Amino acid sequence: MSDNDGRKTLGLGGSRPGNVKQSFSHGRTKNVVVETKRKRVVIPKPGGQKPSGPGAGPVGDPSKRPAGITDSEMERRLKAVQAAKSREVEEAAAREADEIARAEDRERRRAEIEAKEAEDREREESLKAKAEEEERVKREAAEAAKAAAAPASEPSTAQSRAAPNKALPAATPRKAEREREETNKKNRQDDDSRRSGKLTVNQALRGGEGGRQRSMAQMKRKQDRARAKAMGGNVEREKIVRDVQLPPAIVVSELAARMAEKTGAVVKALMNSGLMVTQNETIDADTAELIIEEFGHNVVRVSDADVEDVIKLEIDDAADLQDRPPVITIMGHVDHGKTSLLDAIRKAKVVASEAGGITQHIGAYQVKTERGQVLSFLDTPGHAAFTSMRSRGAQVTDIVVLVVAADDAVMPQTIEAIAHAKAAKVPMIVAINKCDKPSADPDRVRTALLQHEVIVEKMSGDVQDVEVSALTGMGLDQLLEAIALQAEILELKANPARAAVGAVIEAKLDVGRGPVATVLIQNGTLRTGDIFVVGEQYGKVRALIDDQGNRIKEAGPSVPVEVLGLNGTPEAGDVLNVTDTEAQAREIAEYRANAAKDKRAAAGAATTLEQLMANAKADESVSELPIVVKADVQGSAEAIVQAMEKIGNEEVRVRVLHSGVGAITETDVGLAEASGAPIIGFNVRANASARNTANQKGVEIRYYSVIYNLVDDIKAAASGLLSNEIKENFIGYANIKEVFKVTGIGKVAGCLVTEGVARRSAGVRLLRDNVVIHEGNLKTLKRFKDEVSEVQSGQECGMAFENYDDVRAGDVIEIFTREEVTRTLS
Repeated sequence: MSDNDGRKTLGLGGSRPGNVKQSFSHGRTKNVVVETKRKRVVIPKPGGQKPSGPGAGPVGDPSKRPAGITDSEMERRLKAVQAAKSREVEEAAAREADEIARAEDRERRRAEIEAKEAEDREREESLKAKAEEEERVKREAAEAAKAAAAPASEPSTAQSRAAPNKALPAATPRKAEREREETNKKNRQDDDSRRSGKLTVNQALRGGEGGRQRSMAQMKRKQDRARAKAMGGNVEREKIVRDVQLPPAIVVSELAARMAEKTGAVVKALMNSGLMVTQNETIDADTAELIIEEFGHNVVRVSDADVEDVIKLEIDDAADLQDRPPVITIMGHVDHGKTSLLDAIRKAKVVASEAGGITQHIGAYQVKTERGQVLSFLDTPGHAAFTSMRSRGAQVTDIVVLVVAADDAVMPQTIEAIAHAKAAKVPMIVAINKCDKPSADPDRVRTALLQHEVIVEKMSGDVQDVEVSALTGMGLDQLLEAIALQAEILELKANPARAAVGAVIEAKLDVGRGPVATVLIQNGTLRTGDIFVVGEQYGKVRALIDDQGNRIKEAGPSVPVEVLGLNGTPEAGDVLNVTDTEAQAREIAEYRANAAKDKRAAAGAATTLEQLMANAKADESVSELPIVVKADVQGSAEAIVQAMEKIGNEEVRVRVLHSGVGAITETDVGLAEASGAPIIGFNVRANASARNTANQKGVEIRYYSVIYNLVDDIKAAASGLLSNEIKENFIGYANIKEVFKVTGIGKVAGCLVTEGVARRSAGVRLLRDNVVIHEGNLKTLKRFKDEVSEVQSGQECGMAFENYDDVRAGDVIEIFTREEVTRTLS
């Protein structure tokens, strides 16, 4: 590029000049000359020949090729350009084919819609023609009948009657024509409205032009009404009579829903009856019955308890029953080796994870023997506080294994376990544990069991007994054989194909998982997704976890599982039932919760005024130690409450203000502060906000992991509420010989100490004829004229009483000391 004087200007080869207006601040602009480089595309000749000639490009002319670019590099670049162009051509062809296919699809859909509209028009026109033909036939028949029924009149009368109306024959055709035109116009309007009412795809795609579009269902109802009208006028719908279930009380809106009537109509009927109510108010059954009869429906009286009828007690067919594993409960006294024996069978170390080495929860496990037999074990606590846990274990079990230590014989909880097994009417197997110890004496255990009507086979009875050792594994095979034999005798069967029924062994509130219940399935199969009700709670099975911590999809009979998905923590011992719908489960749970609340309220209201006054007087004389209890599982909380009820006497008692499952919260701290109670946490801790609140308000929180430590501490705290016992120690007697009157002192008794010693600091009683007439303290004690602190037996002295002068010769003075003794609860 060069200017007029032949000088070259700075530029790019193959570029084009252009002007660009550049804007600056304050509205200033400037025209700038820029050059745009043209893009050069080299297309290789067909046949793979390199371009040649003067305009062939860099490959043909090495002098015009950029520096450092070889022939192979240039060829590679040309091939890349050619490949890119071919891809562009292919993509353009694919896009064009796609557009053609979419256009064909649109045409096809449009043709289908038009064909359907044409078909609908033809059908409507045929219906319309048929209706007009029927109407014409009916009209002609009516006119013929009318003409035949009219009596033949005299000619003169007809003439006289027709004379004033000479214009009538001429007017009749015009009137008929007008009527026919009006009818055709109305039919055309109806036809247009029917056609305009059809919601086509095009109208739906165009959206709300001219306002809100009607729904397809509404348009269909309009077409049905028009079709019914064309077929012979409006046809009255037949009234549907329903059987309306009526509980003792019902909400107005619910009553309308059960009758399938409009809520406004039901409210209007109630207002006509004199009741000004809204749809959310509740009416009694008698009023609702009148409204139901007024609407023409049938009344079916039901009670609130009928909601539980959905839980059917099915009787299983014998053909559906299958063998199920036996449920074995390990019971016995504390520290007799129940959990250690189960550990030896399971080859696990459960006892190491239990605080204090004692079992404080009901553990549920499944064990598979070497012969392939599956056994379900329940391990119950042996401590005295866990009576209810042992009772639950006996209620859901098939076989009880009573563990008795060979070196300790029968103990209180052993006797209690025997009573639970007999009450549940389940067979018992006696496992005499710790037989490896030198001090073991199995025969002493067998003899001690005779006192409780448990006669083992070795003593010619029918109860199996096995000598075992959890430490060495001795006798474990014989114990499993005895369990298998007992299970064969019982012939345990269940139907896994039915809805699940189970018993809650334990329940707790887990921080991460929510309410968790350990359930032993007794019949049927529980699956993930099942809806169930358990006690006053309901839920949907979110997950099932077996005793090994693995997630499973279903649990059959005799399988213990942890169930997740409850809306609240159930009570241990509640029964789990599977329902069809969530509404049924919720209704049953709400009914049970209301029934329990009413029962508690009725129990409180049954107290008479005299009983309330008597209880108030008794409460005044009894000191209470209030506490708030939070535990990790429901069974532990229940055991602690029962243990607290046993602490105390007629002067002191422990009052549990609240017991629950889960971590200690601010609500618990607030309750404890209001009542001045400590908070007892059993295997749980307070959250951060609760700890801060407790520190601010001075609420004591005490943590425990072993139940007998908790019981001992609460017993010691309750003992502190007992008043100290005053103990009297008699130290001497003195007889009054003479009474003197001393100025400034009053009457002074001249005494002879006959027994023990007389002390000035001691208490005294004045006895006359062995009757106490005064009790108090000495004002003075003198020996001759000197004030002394003590006078020994056989010596004479002078005594004067504080604030008392009625002393006589011959009276006896009893001298004693008082001592305070701290009392404790046994």
